[in-house]
Amino acid sequence: MKFTDGYWLLPAGFTALRAAEVRDVEVDSDHGRLIVYATTRVVRDRGDTLNAPLLTVTFSSPASGVVGVRIAHHEGYPRRRPGFEFTGEPGFRPVVWADPDAAVLVSGDLVVTVRRGPGWQVEFSSARRVLTTSTARSVAAVIDDQGQHYVHEQLTLSPGEAIYGLGERFGPAVRNGQSVDIWNADGGTSSEQAYKNVPFFLSSRGYGVLVNDPGRVSFEIASEAVERTQFSVPGQSLEYLLIDGPTPADVLRRYTALAGRPAALPAWSFGLWLSTSFTTSYDEATITGFVDGMAERGLPLSVFHFDCFWMREFHWTDFVWDPEAFPDPGGMLARLKARGLRICVWINPYIAQRSRLFREGAERGYLVHRPDGSVWQWDLWQAGMGLVDFTNPDARKWFTGYLRQLLDLGVDCFKTDFGERIPTEVTYHDGSDPVRMHNYYTHLYNRAVFDTLREVKGEGEAVLFARSATAGGQQFPVHWGGDNESTFASMAGTLRGGLSLGLSGFGYWSHDIGGFEGTPDPLLFKRWLAFGLLSSHSRLHGSGSVRVPWSFDEEAVAITGKFTRLKHRLMPYLARIAEQAHSDGLPMLRHLVLEFPDDPAVRQVDTEYLLGDSLLVAPVLEPSGEVEFYLPQGRWVSLLDGSQTSGGRWLRQLHAVDSLPLLVRPGTVLPLGAVDDRPDYDWADGVTLLADALAEGDRCQVHVPRPAGQPAQFVVERTGGLLTATGPQNLVWSLRLDARTVAARGGRAELTIDDREPIP
Repeated sequence: MKFTDGYWLLPAGFTALRAAEVRDVEVDSDHGRLIVYATTRVVRDRGDTLNAPLLTVTFSSPASGVVGVRIAHHEGYPRRRPGFEFTGEPGFRPVVWADPDAAVLVSGDLVVTVRRGPGWQVEFSSARRVLTTSTARSVAAVIDDQGQHYVHEQLTLSPGEAIYGLGERFGPAVRNGQSVDIWNADGGTSSEQAYKNVPFFLSSRGYGVLVNDPGRVSFEIASEAVERTQFSVPGQSLEYLLIDGPTPADVLRRYTALAGRPAALPAWSFGLWLSTSFTTSYDEATITGFVDGMAERGLPLSVFHFDCFWMREFHWTDFVWDPEAFPDPGGMLARLKARGLRICVWINPYIAQRSRLFREGAERGYLVHRPDGSVWQWDLWQAGMGLVDFTNPDARKWFTGYLRQLLDLGVDCFKTDFGERIPTEVTYHDGSDPVRMHNYYTHLYNRAVFDTLREVKGEGEAVLFARSATAGGQQFPVHWGGDNESTFASMAGTLRGGLSLGLSGFGYWSHDIGGFEGTPDPLLFKRWLAFGLLSSHSRLHGSGSVRVPWSFDEEAVAITGKFTRLKHRLMPYLARIAEQAHSDGLPMLRHLVLEFPDDPAVRQVDTEYLLGDSLLVAPVLEPSGEVEFYLPQGRWVSLLDGSQTSGGRWLRQLHAVDSLPLLVRPGTVLPLGAVDDRPDYDWADGVTLLADALAEGDRCQVHVPRPAGQPAQFVVERTGGLLTATGPQNLVWSLRLDARTVAARGGRAELTIDDREPIP
C-alpha cells in the first residue's frame, strides 16, 4: 500500500505520524529488550509534549542473529488470533545497553544501534558491516479520513541489492520495483496473485525480514520509495523480525529454524506421479489402461493420483467413491498397490451442499458461520458449499476421521487442493480474526491432513501435494505450482514461481509437467519433461486432457523414460539434498544466489536453477531448442555427454529435444545409483562415484544416505595423475572418470588419469 504522493506530499485524506525523535529508552536486561519512545515531532520545550502522539518501538531477540521489532501507536488493542508459531532458542537473551548517544542490542553478530535524540536512525549491522537502516520517514503510524489506521516501516536498500521471496510469485524473481500484497488467491500462475503468500523477503546482502502478521501485509519493494523496502499492516502495531546471515543460505537456515523446516519425505515420493487429469472421463478400466501403458513401454511409475472426479459431481467433498466409475474401490486400490504403486487422492476443505457431510457439519457446528449464526455458503466452485472450521478441534477430528477411512482402504497420500478463497465476513469457533485467518486457514488445513498422515503412516511417510500456503507451511510438503498454462512462457513463469518459493523457505516443490490449462503441443511437453523430472517432485497432470506420454508421440515416451531413469539414478544425490531441506531448510531447487552469493551476475537470473548444490539445470524455453544461460566460474562437466565448459560467462547453446544444459559443479563427485526403475532402493549399494568434475588437487567427501542404517561415506581425491577413492568395506561401489570405471568392495579404488584436452 502506498502512503505518499511522491517523496514530499501525502495523498489527500492521509495523516502520517512519523518517528522524529528518540525521547527516552528503557533497558530491560532481564528480558533482553530495548523499549524506545519516539515522539512524532521534535520536542523543543515542555509545551511540545502536549497533544503529541508517541510511538513505542520495542527491540528484542528470540534467537542468536535474529532481532524482533515491534512498532506500536496505541497499545490498548488486544492481540488478535491467529499468529505465526515461532520456535526461538530456549533461554537465549541478547545483550542490551544504552548510553547518552545510543541504545544497543547485540544478538550474535547482529547489532542494532538506535541513535538517541532528534532524528530517527536505527542501524542493523553484522560483523561491523551495515546491512540496512531505518531512517527519517521510515517509521510511521498513518490514519486516513475514514478512520483506518496503518503502521509502516521502511528499510534502506544499498546499490545493487536484490530482494527475493514473498512466497511463490510468477513474475521476475527479483522483487525490486514490485508492489506485493500478501493475500492468498486462486489466480493461476499468470497474474500478480499467488496461492502461497509469505510475508518474508530475502536480501542479496545476507539478511531477511519476516513481518509477523498472517493477515494482509503490503510490501513496496523499491517501488514507492525506490531506495527502500516498505512494509505495512492495517491497525495500531507492526511486528517484524530481521534475520542475519551472513549469506542468503544462512538466512534461510535461521528463518526456517524459527518458522519450521520441511518434514522428511518418503523415498517413493521422488518417483514419477501420474494423474487422471481433472475433467477427463475415467473409470477403473481407464486407469488400468494408463498403468498398463506405462509398464508396456518400460516407463517407471511410483504414484497414481485420482483427481476430483473420483467423487461424484456436486458432492465434493464427501469422500465417497463414485459407484458407477469405481464400484470396487478397495479392490481397485489393492490391485494397483500390488503393482508397486502408491495412491494419492484429491481433496479440498469445501463441503458442497449436496455432500453427505454438509448436513452433519452444519448441525454439529463444524462449518464456518456468518456473524448472524448462519452457515457461510456460496456457489463458486461447488454449489452451496460451506467451509470446514479447522479452529474447532471437533471439526478437525470429524474431517480427518474420513481421511483415516481412506487410508485404511489403501490411500497413501492426499492432494490438498484449494484453501485460498477464504471469506472474511465470517466467525470462527475459537474467535480468530477472519482477516488474519484468510491466509492462515491453509496452514490449519494442511497441518490437519499432514498430521493425520503422520499418525497413520508414521514419521517420514507423510506427504501432501498442496497448492496453498503461508509462512510455516513448508513444514507440510510437497507444494506444487498451481494452474499454469500449456505454453513456453508459462513454463518460464512456473520456474520463477519455484525459485521464489525456495527463497521463501520451502524445501520441496513440483509443477504440472506440460502445463495444466490447455493441451501442450508435443514439443513443449517434451521440453517440460526434462524440467519436471529434474525438480524435487515430478507429476504428469492436466485439466481437460491426459498427460500419458504416448498421447503425444513415441519420442515423448522415450524422453519420459530417459529422464525418469536418470532421476532414479540420481537418488543418492537427491536424497542428500532432501536431507538438507529437512535439516537446514535449504530448497532442493535453488536460485543461484544461494550457492554463489558473491557473484553479482547471478542476482537477476531466473531462467535456470541449481538442483541442490552441485547440478545446474537450464530448461530449454524456446521452441528452437536454443537456450541462453549463465555459468559461474570454474570447469563444469555435462552430466549428459561429458563435455567440459569453462564458466564465468553467459553461453548460448542449441540442444536436441532430449537434451538440456545439465552441468556438474566444479569440485563435485556425483554419486549415481545402481537402480533406475524406482526411487526407493538402497542408494549406497552399487553406487558409482562420478569424478569428472574434480581438478588436480581436489579432495571431495561424498555422503550417501541410506533408507535404513548409517549413511555411506566416501573420500575421493585427485593428485599427481591419480584418482583415488576410499569407501565402506561392506559395499560394492565403483569410481568413474571419463567413462572408465573401477569397481571396489570397500577399501580403495584407483584410476590413472591421462592428459586431457584443453577446456573449450
